[in-house]
Amino acid sequence: MRVEIAGESALIIYFGEHGQPGVAAAVARAASLLRDELGYRLIDLVPSYASLLVLYDPFRTDHLEVRHLIGKVLKRSEEATEQEAGRLVTLPVYYGEDAGYDLTSLAERVGLTPEEVVELHQQGEYRVYAMGFAPGFAYLGDVDERIACPRLATPRKRVPRGAVGIADRQTAIYPAVSPGGWNLIGRCPKRMFDPDAEPPSPVQVGDRVRFEAISRDEFFALGGSLDDE
Repeated sequence: MRVEIAGESALIIYFGEHGQPGVAAAVARAASLLRDELGYRLIDLVPSYASLLVLYDPFRTDHLEVRHLIGKVLKRSEEATEQEAGRLVTLPVYYGEDAGYDLTSLAERVGLTPEEVVELHQQGEYRVYAMGFAPGFAYLGDVDERIACPRLATPRKRVPRGAVGIADRQTAIYPAVSPGGWNLIGRCPKRMFDPDAEPPSPVQVGDRVRFEAISRDEFFALGGSLDDE
């Protein structure tokens, strides 16, 4: 791990070169500890795949104090195990051609049946590596290499809210209607972003996510919709 200056009142902590489960867990653990340690000095924390941006109030602290506190937190964080960081969140998914427009084509591309793709997608336990692109859009990894598939050559102009997609070795749920080029394999009825909720997203960086298959009827009963809006 290393700490570097990222602006007049910002420091960035690098936990590794690439996002992976252990690194994501370390980022999440450090963010939780830093939020408590910095307290009133803190403006914001921005976690990502392998880094954590720390924005502090220059009228309440300075670079030297923040760096010192970061050092204390990182020492404590190293003592935490990967399992200690992040909650396990289970999200329901209706897998089917009427919900996952690319399920069949993805299966053909990787040499599996649609049922095998669904089974492998459910078996994984994914880390939330980063939040971005849109509010509530969580980048989850790593997908089993047997169902990893590149993004679509031509992105869709409109991807429906709740669409579950795969791109390379990542998977995600679209929180709102938007353009997108991920391979869609199902639909989740759970809202991934609600500005009136606290927290507004059901998952945070460092959490662990599992997917659970539900029937079409269960999907509708949970408030899901197959409309493209």
